[in-house]
Amino acid sequence: MSHSANDDFRPTARWENLRLRAGLLRRLREFFDRHGFLEVETPILSADTVVDRHLDPFSTEIPHGPGEPPLRLWLQTSPEFAMKRLLAAGGRAIYQVTRVFRLDEQGPLHNPEFTMVEWYRVGDGLDEGIQLTSDLCDALLKRGPAERLTYRAAFQEHVGVDPHTADADTLISAAQRWGIVSPASLSSQDRDGWLDLLLSERVRPHLGQKRPVILYDYPATQAALARVRADEPPVAERFELFVSGIELANGYHELLDPAELRRRNARANAQRQADGKPPLPEQSRLLAAMQSGLPPAVGVSLGFDRLVMLAAGAKSLSEVMAFPFDRA
Repeated sequence: MSHSANDDFRPTARWENLRLRAGLLRRLREFFDRHGFLEVETPILSADTVVDRHLDPFSTEIPHGPGEPPLRLWLQTSPEFAMKRLLAAGGRAIYQVTRVFRLDEQGPLHNPEFTMVEWYRVGDGLDEGIQLTSDLCDALLKRGPAERLTYRAAFQEHVGVDPHTADADTLISAAQRWGIVSPASLSSQDRDGWLDLLLSERVRPHLGQKRPVILYDYPATQAALARVRADEPPVAERFELFVSGIELANGYHELLDPAELRRRNARANAQRQADGKPPLPEQSRLLAAMQSGLPPAVGVSLGFDRLVMLAAGAKSLSEVMAFPFDRA
């Protein structure tokens, strides 16, 4: 049945996919309930925002009183800061299903507003964090336990370089050897940019084709808010879950040191400004929470819409969202 322009009030997802989505949400909550997690809710609009080179938040201004500048608030790119504040205040095992917002390109795998599942459990290390993520994926997608693969092994197999020791020139020649076209904005000095390009073009398409794969031990320069382990060379205790070549979840053995968070915020803002982006606020209530003492924990965020897409055998998020951005 063809729809006219007047029909753009209709959802882009079929009802069977919306029913599948609701069923997966129910199973997700049952999984966390079985594992003793408490469901929490935190603000979507906050004075704080994650400072990350690649994450661009939406913001809004609230009038603040006569003669005073307006208060700038941010739509959250992840509930991370507020959930860690709950951990610092005595939370033990918590999860959340929430809407998050990123000024991102629209496409089959991206919608500027999407549903994220994020969870934290105090006392877990990298191994337990990976195991719980694998168990959740198996409970929802029924594709078996995830294979574990180091970031280094994946690069050695699919790119033919050691990502921890190769310099930018080596990565550039690897990209050329594999016929990868690099964006004009990518500087020849930006080693992490070249690693990201090789990961997305050469490594990721192979990951999770037979069964889910969890990639772990990322380069220390890509730690975000994960702790760095003093291996030779040092690695970030960070992991990502891939299914059918699609990244589904990102996990950290969480950074606890507020001074290190300050350093990383400053570095991320310097990178943002070099990329031509505005800096983001470096002071936050998360810093105060970390100064009061954040317990050791693993935190993971999962893109729920992508998970539904994989479960439905769909090719685009619009097939599993009632109203994507262009119908919002």
